Amino acid sequence: MIENVVKGDSVAPILDRAMDAGEGLLRLSPNWVPRSFLHPGKRIKLHPEDWYAYGAHRGGIDERWFASTTDAANEGRVWYEGQSFGLFEGQHFLLKDAVAEAGERLIGKPMFSKYDRWPVYSKFFDNMGPIPHHFHQSAKDAALVGQEGKPESYYFPPQLNNVDNNFAYTFMGLTPDTTKAQLRKCLEDWHKGDNGVTYLSQAHRLKRGTGWLIPPGVLHAPGSLCTYEPQWGSDVFGMFQSLVEGREVPWSLLVKDMPKEKHQDLDFIIGQLDWEKNVDPNFKANNYLEPIADESRSGKGYTDRWIVYGTVDGAQMFSSKELTIEPGAKCTLKDPGASGWITMQGSGRMGKLKLQTPAMIRFGAETEDEVFISYEAATAGVEIENTGSEPLVGLRYFGPDVHSNLPAMGAFRQA
Repeated sequence: MIENVVKGDSVAPILDRAMDAGEGLLRLSPNWVPRSFLHPGKRIKLHPEDWYAYGAHRGGIDERWFASTTDAANEGRVWYEGQSFGLFEGQHFLLKDAVAEAGERLIGKPMFSKYDRWPVYSKFFDNMGPIPHHFHQSAKDAALVGQEGKPESYYFPPQLNNVDNNFAYTFMGLTPDTTKAQLRKCLEDWHKGDNGVTYLSQAHRLKRGTGWLIPPGVLHAPGSLCTYEPQWGSDVFGMFQSLVEGREVPWSLLVKDMPKEKHQDLDFIIGQLDWEKNVDPNFKANNYLEPIADESRSGKGYTDRWIVYGTVDGAQMFSSKELTIEPGAKCTLKDPGASGWITMQGSGRMGKLKLQTPAMIRFGAETEDEVFISYEAATAGVEIENTGSEPLVGLRYFGPDVHSNLPAMGAFRQA
């Protein structure tokens, strides 16, 4: 458990020292999240004795969240579940409190003025098998229960996918000929066992080193590859599948983020889906991602690639890049906005902070793989050096409206 926590307004002195010492870089602690209804995939380097560190009743840990100021929507949660902590001189402080204290330094004036917080997060999602066909509410629908909507994205990092686990396919959307009456019948049949919703969908085989962009209101049943998921800072969802691998999905997980008076209103529930996006006959063309090299930020011995890009209903909500630096090489990373960084492979340094990819992590232990690159540091430029004998690979994700050169969906086909 997290100890030695500096809270609220008291964070200013330690934050100033940490920012000065790290030249705008903050070391972050591992942020583990359990899910009571899922089965850990066991590939995110958590020690086997710690898969159920929150207790078996809370479920196994199959997620690690990065640079998060978002609460995990779990029953029985510890007070900080989902929140990332900065670490300096043996003391912890919430990234959420740091942004509240020095938002312009950490995330930039435009973003802080508009959102008053770091409005995105990313995570590793690591499950042994598929999870229920579900969706995330739009901003409009989530607002009905005082929440925010959630578009999200996927990237399947090769470093964490040495095995497929049980079902490396993801059902996405609905077949173009699906009717609302057919989907309604699935909800009516909820308590009969398998309600058959995936008969109305189709599965796509998951390919390492690629990804998907999933707008709100779109059904999806993530498969068993370990996934890196930049997304909006919300944990709303609704499950549409009643039985997965023989495990019951309670009705409460369908309606948990809907108004109570609508919990049995099947037409209202179906109405929260973006129907046209679900039955899109060109679903893959409009949602599938392959990496694109950013030549403007690549050079001798290093390559920066877009791995999450495109817009959601015309809005740039989040994005992500993968930086690879060859042994002995270094580069100056200069971005137009803050980002959350996780080291995937190799060792080196970022500014004055050491980077080391761990092989195994004990619950509660500190690591040297995660960094928050503040707006101040990103815009000034950060030197990153590979001091090891294998490629140094890091993933970083950005908040909304950061890039002027963000590729459009499908741009990899012309790259």
